[in-house]
Amino acid sequence: MRPSAEPPTAPDLYDLAVIGAGCAGLSGAVTASELGLSVALLDASPQIGGQFFRHPAPATGAARPEALHHDWSLFTGLRRRLEASAVDRLGGHHVWSVVRDDGPWVVHAVTGSDGGEERAVRVRARAVLLATGAYERQLPFPGWTLPGVVGAGGAQAMLKSGLVLPGKRVVVAGSGPLLLAVASSLAAGARVPAVIEASGYLGYARHPYALAANPHKLTEAAVHGGALLRHRVRLRTRSAVTEVHGTDRVEAVTVSRLDRDWRPVPGSGRRIACDALAVGHGLAPQIDLATTLGCATRTTPDRTTALVLDASQETSVRDLWAAGEPGGVGGARLAGVEGELAGLAIVARLRGHPARRGRVRELERRRDRMRAFADAMAAAHAPGPGWPQWLADDTEVCRCEEVTAQSVRAAVTDLGARDARTVKLFTRAGMGWCQGRMCGAAVACLAAPHPSADPVAEPAPERRPFAVPVPLRALGSLDDPVRTRPADRHH
Repeated sequence: MRPSAEPPTAPDLYDLAVIGAGCAGLSGAVTASELGLSVALLDASPQIGGQFFRHPAPATGAARPEALHHDWSLFTGLRRRLEASAVDRLGGHHVWSVVRDDGPWVVHAVTGSDGGEERAVRVRARAVLLATGAYERQLPFPGWTLPGVVGAGGAQAMLKSGLVLPGKRVVVAGSGPLLLAVASSLAAGARVPAVIEASGYLGYARHPYALAANPHKLTEAAVHGGALLRHRVRLRTRSAVTEVHGTDRVEAVTVSRLDRDWRPVPGSGRRIACDALAVGHGLAPQIDLATTLGCATRTTPDRTTALVLDASQETSVRDLWAAGEPGGVGGARLAGVEGELAGLAIVARLRGHPARRGRVRELERRRDRMRAFADAMAAAHAPGPGWPQWLADDTEVCRCEEVTAQSVRAAVTDLGARDARTVKLFTRAGMGWCQGRMCGAAVACLAAPHPSADPVAEPAPERRPFAVPVPLRALGSLDDPVRTRPADRHH
């Protein structure tokens, strides 16, 4: 980042606006900047690193933040390049819309913690790179709204950014490789009686090439497995938390065996005492900004929705690229490779000369190899069609609007709803603060005419004008001149 005693005024027009300061965004931003483009890097957090490389604020006094991460050197390398670059970093900027009429792109954001400053900022750029990451997918079950139930990724974020544990005795449950990483991190400071994995790991055996081509993934699994063994954490596969018990907060969970379709096996429930539950069923790409622009999408092997990207990481909309999780969840290393690929392609487009073919071919090979593993991973942990049998009639499916499973089912059987959008109109499911991020997959599955044919039945991407909540005062300032004040820029 460009050092300066007096920060210069922001350019009227950047070459590139990068949205998201995780591995993909950092890699794309520094690559483009090092090759001569003017770059603005926007992120909602005041810190760089994204969700994967969350780290404590200096005020916590953490001496070794790298102890909570693997691949820390990947982040430190990108951070060094960013500090040495001319990238303008705009932290605390919550991007709510990206638009283009006949001219350049205009990125709309509000500033401050959760947009609380209510000040509108607009950044104009010739090209945009979306590196917006992913959010956790949750499948509801009785008791999941009790205090002490947190997302698996949320528990890890609490630990990485605040050095805070969700409890003293934490069960980790759901599906996906994130569970092993979360459990091994939590076990260093809390008692983790069990990791409950709804799928198994034998599904990886169906993809021997992907395993052989990505030995670092096996190394990661071995590291996490070793940590669980040291802390005597039990791993239970083909099982799920089907109920949480407690009054004011979590006191215990019921763990049931699952059949191949994720239906609970009758009589298999066993209680485990705990004071917290970290649960998640994989990650879903965050593509709100892209779908609003009409970008083409695809369904991933675990039934989430990702963007269709070409070999250079460009979306179906010209001059709009994406890297990392928006193209399908695949981890930090893959995100870094895709970010660099996108950066090179953007430089080639805007400068009018071909990218360095040798480096591009190397990156494409690495991307394709890691993307093959990501697809194998997604297929191995895809939710089965029987999971709705976890739900009691009074289980809240949409926690924002307090819509129960019975209400959703009644909308289908009594009112004729056949998709998530119609259920929303009848019940308000998905109309709350999270806008369906927590309940969308569950509602869509319950609304599907034949849920057994579509394990999760992700709802079709919606084209929303706002990707995040926007204060009316910020909307009222849209006619003001496009400007980013120097005080908001970090050098």
